[in-house]
Amino acid sequence: MTPTEYIWMNGKLVKWEDAKIHVLSHVVHYGSSVFEGMRVYKTADGPVVFRLKDHTQRLFNSAKIYRMKIDFSMDEINNAILDLIGANKLDECYVRPIAFRGYGSLGVDPSSCPVDVAIAVWPWGKYLGEDSLEDGVSVCFSSWNRMAPNTLPAMAKAGANYMNSQLIKMEALSHGYAEGIALDTAGNVSEGSAQNIFMVRRGVLITPTFAASILPGLTRSSVIRLAEDMGIKVIERNVPREALYLADEVFFTGSAAEITPISSIDDIEVGSGKRGPITKKLQEAFFDIVEGRAEDKHNWLTHVPEYKGVPVS
Repeated sequence: MTPTEYIWMNGKLVKWEDAKIHVLSHVVHYGSSVFEGMRVYKTADGPVVFRLKDHTQRLFNSAKIYRMKIDFSMDEINNAILDLIGANKLDECYVRPIAFRGYGSLGVDPSSCPVDVAIAVWPWGKYLGEDSLEDGVSVCFSSWNRMAPNTLPAMAKAGANYMNSQLIKMEALSHGYAEGIALDTAGNVSEGSAQNIFMVRRGVLITPTFAASILPGLTRSSVIRLAEDMGIKVIERNVPREALYLADEVFFTGSAAEITPISSIDDIEVGSGKRGPITKKLQEAFFDIVEGRAEDKHNWLTHVPEYKGVPVS
């Protein structure tokens, strides 16, 4: 991780090295946080944030599920993100807003703990490697399932959920793969450790439903919209494991992963073993929009205004 100069904490800019919490904060012991991840892209007209308002809305949705009251409005969080990018003089970066149960009490009941909010930004390259967008990545099915729907809410982007993700990721890496794919408790395809998944079969784009314990990904919904714009049929349904082996193309989507093709699954080559034509077409349409070469007709981009200066704590 490359440190930047400032982090936003509860309404103030603080120095990166001073952004600290107490070791007895509730979040440290119980994973009681909700967070977001979004990218800022460099364009000829300056930096833009991809789906800023939608990410902030999802942050508040996650907090609502966990009964966490954020004492800032969505507009205040959006403006804080834009200010922070400007204060750190970044023209492309990753953005991580997080709301968490802070220092108060240490029982399971978090109601006496404050809900603190922080935002960090830093440069971050391609999540699965610089060559992954073209060459694809080799993945495996994980022995770990995604959470059952009535255990932890998968529709919330919560810190505790990512203990499951860590198990999936570490297992895959230990066996020499770049990433793992989890099944849901019914045995259908769910998602990667931190990515939604799509397959292409005979020109049709297929992706698991929300009922498969997936996070409602914003890059996922963007890809569905782009595919519909192109006249590509999209089906959301249960996907059995073996269907991915027989797919013509498979790819991940996510704010960090963007649109990353999968070249093989469990050492079984997907399609030609390279990025497929539909994946390539969707990638090109996506990057043309976020990098400012095509019209933003879906209003996904928020321009980062010139930084006017905010007091530093």
